[in-house]
Amino acid sequence: MDQEPGGSLPASSDDSELTTRLVASGQHLARLIEGIRDCAIYMIDPAGTVISWNAGAARIKGYGADEIVGRSFTQFYTQEDRDSGLPAHALAIARQTGKYEGEGWRLRKDGTRFWASVLVDALRSPQGELLGFAKITRDMTERRLMQEQLHQSQKMEAIGQLTGGVAHDFNNLLTVILGNLDTLSQNLPPEQIRWRRCVDQALRASERAANLTQQLLAFARRQPLKPKPVEINRLLTGWTDMVRRTLPENINLRRIAHDFSAITEVDPNQLESALLNLAVNARDAMPNGGTLTVETSTAHISEADVQLLSELQAGDYVLISITDTGVGMTSEVMERAFDPFFTTKPMGQGTGLGLSQVFGFVKQSGGHMKMYSRPGHGTTVKIYLPWLADKEDGCNEKARAPNVAQPREETILVVDDNDAVRSFTSDTLRDLGFNVIEAVDASEALRILDRNRRVDLLFTDIGLPGLNGRELAATVQRRYPKVRLLFTSGYAQMPSPTTSSSLMDIPLLSKPFTRAQLYERIVRSFDGREE
Repeated sequence: MDQEPGGSLPASSDDSELTTRLVASGQHLARLIEGIRDCAIYMIDPAGTVISWNAGAARIKGYGADEIVGRSFTQFYTQEDRDSGLPAHALAIARQTGKYEGEGWRLRKDGTRFWASVLVDALRSPQGELLGFAKITRDMTERRLMQEQLHQSQKMEAIGQLTGGVAHDFNNLLTVILGNLDTLSQNLPPEQIRWRRCVDQALRASERAANLTQQLLAFARRQPLKPKPVEINRLLTGWTDMVRRTLPENINLRRIAHDFSAITEVDPNQLESALLNLAVNARDAMPNGGTLTVETSTAHISEADVQLLSELQAGDYVLISITDTGVGMTSEVMERAFDPFFTTKPMGQGTGLGLSQVFGFVKQSGGHMKMYSRPGHGTTVKIYLPWLADKEDGCNEKARAPNVAQPREETILVVDDNDAVRSFTSDTLRDLGFNVIEAVDASEALRILDRNRRVDLLFTDIGLPGLNGRELAATVQRRYPKVRLLFTSGYAQMPSPTTSSSLMDIPLLSKPFTRAQLYERIVRSFDGREE
């Protein structure tokens, strides 16, 4: 049909005429938006065929205009979304309401996925005819990753708080159980063999429960931790037993320990947590099973070796090697393996912080960490820690309380809101010859101190209701500077940044504790021998 000069297209124009007008309109729009590179902006006809393409679309999706114009926009969708009819549904909503908004996974030319924020606007002629759609897509992958990491961090914080709260109550119970079993063990006559065996078995079970609780707190970073001389082979014996129970049945755990005294100064709980991180990574790298080998040995770094391991000083080191038979890593992945937030795991299955935290801990401990890997040949992580040949293991110090108490002149004020713990502690200290005064909270403790100037040591739980243990200690330091201070807690949260150095220096006896540990810590406080 011929068009009169100055006239308009008749309402019954065919698809070819509509397409011609749509292409002309798209060319005009393309000139306006061609400079935009942060968004993919393009047009599609009513059937979903791409008819314009901007530089931002080429950057985000990977197609040049000559590769995509004339093809269906559905190829940007995943197979799952195409099977569910999502592309047609999006256009139907835009056709009916004028607009469609959504988020989801989309595909680039190379097959990789990105998280897209999508806006589809229906384009109509003045007569209301549907000319096509304008589509705007933004790559939100990085933002989604940050949100996932924040969610993971908040989840772990919540888990840590829950774990800490449970561990606090559990440690209070264990303090009473373990302490009274210890007292019973010391007071049973030697000829009571059967009863001594029963008590010893209960003691070992209680100590095991206490160790598990401390490991939970360490993994949740809910206790103040300090480095000490540690015999690595002895520490790894218990750690290996724990990890073996957590690995799938198709993963074999091998432990290789050379016959030597591998003592290094390190925070034992942090080391166990770091090694657990490595074990989890090894497990994930062996989805079909394999072998995880944990080996300890010594390494001598000479002046010549320093040229290759410039991060280390010449000397002797304890070497911990973690080797898996998993999928391995490419050189590109290894270059970024220690970068914070870098992960090769699927979205939501890793924060990318594990290896970077391990690396930071090892460096803070005066050591170094090396990684070796090839695709299809597994991965080996080597941790070098300074060897202390002239030290004794600080994790196995055995304190002994006297069987027969010698009367002492010191008076101890015990503050704990848990009646059973306070009763056990006070009774034990009295048995050991000390004068004891009890208080259920900080307010009562301060009233006692106001009336009784003969208190020599304040032994207080940190997690008191109302005024907590640290606040009580700060008040005592101001009012009664001669009173010695000792903390206890089953869930010792880290002090705030504003906590004074004098409070930071107050020693801590972690719950649960035995009669011997209590005596050793109290005597050390009076003798002025602190760690």
